[in-house]
Amino acid sequence: MVDVKEEIKDEIIEDIEESGVSEEVAKEEALDEKSIKEAEAESRDNSNEAKSLEERKKALLEKAKKLAKKVEGIKTEELKEQVKIKKKTDMLIPLEEYVKAGIYLGTKVVTPNMRPFVYRRRADGLAIFNTDLIDEKIKEGVEFLSKFDAKDIILVCKRQAGWKAAEMFSELTGIRIFTKKYPAGILTNTQLSDFFENELTIITDHWLDKNALNDTLKVHKKVLMICDTNNFSKGADKVIIGNNKSPKSLGVIFYLLTRGFCKTKGIKKNVPDLEFWTGEK
Repeated sequence: MVDVKEEIKDEIIEDIEESGVSEEVAKEEALDEKSIKEAEAESRDNSNEAKSLEERKKALLEKAKKLAKKVEGIKTEELKEQVKIKKKTDMLIPLEEYVKAGIYLGTKVVTPNMRPFVYRRRADGLAIFNTDLIDEKIKEGVEFLSKFDAKDIILVCKRQAGWKAAEMFSELTGIRIFTKKYPAGILTNTQLSDFFENELTIITDHWLDKNALNDTLKVHKKVLMICDTNNFSKGADKVIIGNNKSPKSLGVIFYLLTRGFCKTKGIKKNVPDLEFWTGEK
């Protein structure tokens, strides 16, 4: 009897021989399959490494952005500081002089007209003017005043605190002033012996100098007004902001108006130092 196992073995050998695949080739194919699996595993590792690198790159970019923002912030602060320094050097007088004269001190009352110029309130309730705006408004006031001739301007200052500075202002500029009393109707009543026409009236405080303001508005002339926080600027063509109740503060304002007017008009007068106007000399 033929052994069945031997027959199966012979058939397998015949199949291998007929297919032309040797034992060595079969081994090689097995090795190739192993290589493919190893290559796939390596590819996965490379892919994971690439993802890791991408994540690290992204993190570094985010960090760089944050650093750039910090640097930009520093540059911005430096620019702000430079602007502050420039503002200080461009001021008509040093900031310290404004502060020393108390020109920035307002009252406890703030009108709607003056609210845009108020920086803050002190603990005692006094409103504080922005000193940069004070300087800008005085510059504008000087420019506006210089458009008129001295003979066409009057200054009205019934507040005693401003009399000394107002008189010096008149002496140096040639502008007519009214201090202790303003004769009502002098600008409007042609029947009065001292009637005259002007083009500009400087009002020191609209509460005290209301008669002069009303007369000026009746004849449709220009008004340059000094306003504290409790003043209304209605009727004014140009406003100078600041403390209009202190001798030192009014001294600073009239000093700067005098100096600016004389310079623009070419008036060769010896304008006293600021200390004279503020009563410190």
